[in-house]
Amino acid sequence: MSDTKTPQTEEKTNHIGLTKEAYGGLPSTLCAGCGHDSITRHIISAFYEMGIKPHNVIKLSGIGCSSKTPAYFMSKAHGFNSVHGRMPSVTTGAILANRTLEAIGVSGDGDTASIGMGQFVHMIRRNVDCTYIVENNGVYGLTKGQFSATADPGSVLKKGETNDYPDIDLCSMAILLGCNYVGRSFSGDMNQMVPMIQGGIAHRGTAMLDVISPCVTFNNHEGSTKSFLNVKKNDIAIHEIGFHPYFETPEVDLKHGEERQVELPDGSVISLKKVSQDHDPTNATEALNMINESKAKGQILTGLLYANPKANVSFRERLKMVDKPLAYQTEDECRISKEDFEKLQRRLR
Repeated sequence: MSDTKTPQTEEKTNHIGLTKEAYGGLPSTLCAGCGHDSITRHIISAFYEMGIKPHNVIKLSGIGCSSKTPAYFMSKAHGFNSVHGRMPSVTTGAILANRTLEAIGVSGDGDTASIGMGQFVHMIRRNVDCTYIVENNGVYGLTKGQFSATADPGSVLKKGETNDYPDIDLCSMAILLGCNYVGRSFSGDMNQMVPMIQGGIAHRGTAMLDVISPCVTFNNHEGSTKSFLNVKKNDIAIHEIGFHPYFETPEVDLKHGEERQVELPDGSVISLKKVSQDHDPTNATEALNMINESKAKGQILTGLLYANPKANVSFRERLKMVDKPLAYQTEDECRISKEDFEKLQRRLR
């Protein structure tokens, strides 16, 4: 009898020595086949490949099917499930209290485009440091599938009702409000989504990704404009995307007219290779025109729609935050001197 042992395959680790399993969470309780679960897998891949320590991340959400998502990734990260539509204000408070945290917010089309619209607007206006992912299925999946504010006019519900109202395009709105990193993707497109999430994480300020995520229970039938079949049929990718983190040397095949690079504030690079259209992602006006033209044709334009490599200062930078996080400040460190207090009083009179 041989005493030779079969060698066990070692799990692959990222550059900080963690396995992909370290970025996982609880088992999903969403419907089997839900697009949101695909997004969860893409988020796990993005953080794993970037080598971000889970305990340095804070996950935030509001209310809805989408807002369950943070429970399914990075169980060792900080997390907060807030009141419906109030995720941005909780995120703002969290990153002000501890400026070292990497914030990722997961919301839905109802949580963002309806009850949370006011907070969404001001989060972008302030340029709060957060990767903001909208899991967009066009319906309220948690309350039996009514149309949400992002439902396309003319789309049909499973029970036959037709949407007569115009939709709110969150990407167009984000660009108009001054968001410096805006993209749209499809939950089933891993090759596109993972580098876009990574680019959002590396971006300084608010990065907004609108992800079409079909609801398999209420909005995945003929007549739905956000079903798997319709999205696959009408998805127009404007480029292939590659992400090169700051700790790796970018090696790209540069060919004139075919590839463009956008350097992000932390030194990472997004590489964009032309696929179907010659789009300049640094031109906000061109991005808005392309979105409007694709909508008129019934197409779903996906990819990095707009990125400003010379982004304005983030919320934390604008407030001139001290280096030591407020969460770790002692009482004496938080107390200002009598002279500084009197100066503040005189300034406010």
